[in-house]
Amino acid sequence: MSSYAYSNSNNRDRFRSQPRPAAKRKKQTSFDPSSLVKKGVPNQPKVEYVSSHKFDDFPVHERIKSNVRARGYINPTPIQDQAIPHILAGKDVVGTANTGTGKTAAFLIPLIDKVINNYSSRVLIVTPTRELATQIHDELKLFGRGLRLSGALCIGGASINRQIDDLRERPHFVIGTPGRLKDLDQRRKLNFADFSTIVLDEVDRMLDMGFIHDVTHIVDRLPEKRHSLFFSATTTDKVIDIMRSVSVDPVFVVVESEKASENVDQDIIKTNGRAKIEVLHELLIKDGFDKVLVFGRTKWGMEKLSKQLHARGFNVASIHGNKSQSQRQLALNKFKDNQIQALLATDVASRGLDIDNVTHVINFDLPETYEDYVHRIGRTGRADKTGAALTFVE
Repeated sequence: MSSYAYSNSNNRDRFRSQPRPAAKRKKQTSFDPSSLVKKGVPNQPKVEYVSSHKFDDFPVHERIKSNVRARGYINPTPIQDQAIPHILAGKDVVGTANTGTGKTAAFLIPLIDKVINNYSSRVLIVTPTRELATQIHDELKLFGRGLRLSGALCIGGASINRQIDDLRERPHFVIGTPGRLKDLDQRRKLNFADFSTIVLDEVDRMLDMGFIHDVTHIVDRLPEKRHSLFFSATTTDKVIDIMRSVSVDPVFVVVESEKASENVDQDIIKTNGRAKIEVLHELLIKDGFDKVLVFGRTKWGMEKLSKQLHARGFNVASIHGNKSQSQRQLALNKFKDNQIQALLATDVASRGLDIDNVTHVINFDLPETYEDYVHRIGRTGRADKTGAALTFVE
């Protein structure tokens, strides 16, 4: 047996999931996932959500319905089922929902209908990461196909001059990250007062990433009369403050509590004093480790690990804040297309990314909070498939 060890099955009963800690996040210490060691139980009996609508029931343009059907969508997810009617009615909505619950479609479908009923209306969508903004922009193209819609993607790491050119065309949708949107505003290339609808997506993550001042800058410049949509996985005091500053008499939609996936085998790997790269090497050469997400704490650490694994002959790539947007997107595309075995990432990749068939998530460095842990391991065990999450501990 190797000198590292999976925790054995006799210990599993002692390590059942504990109640989730209070929502307030503590950055001083790392979250210890050893209390979450458990065997995933895929396809266990559960109460199926029965939607009140089908997508064809929603009073939206027929071309939107056709585009939705082309995606294979028939029955809405809970957040889509509950939020879309309120958004179509013009009400402010506060949605508490995890990633992977379908909230992008929940706001895009009714907002596309709103725009094509009044082409002078404009929508601003603010997200914490470049990847999530790009994903929303791609979804906009699919749901809005054939409807004469225009959109601009405004994110860091990409040409600001190209984005300025796009903004000159006064696109119906502007999707971006807080820092780049603020930069464009300060250059007088973007006027937040022009937007009658605002979507703040994953607000808790934006605040965690230090965007509080940028978000406040944007909110303060929005028109007083506006349609506001607000999505967050958690509700800390700061999140509530932003929510109150954005929305008026909102409808609250709470669709899913934050919990680790039941489809994921969660385990720890004791390194027993060995170098973590040696332990990772031995895992990556095992059968079944075909599509692996490796999470680490720092940009520098993940880049160094990527180079070390390359030198050992592994086909890997890394994404983090020091990479250009084109580099990050190329790495993601290769990972999605199974051209590389492992993608090394900081927590920038743990939210909002929809990647099929990830076999394993490896926490090379401990996550800082329970929420970070849940978001990391939520990249595997999707669509009723079983995945595995392994966390290195000393």
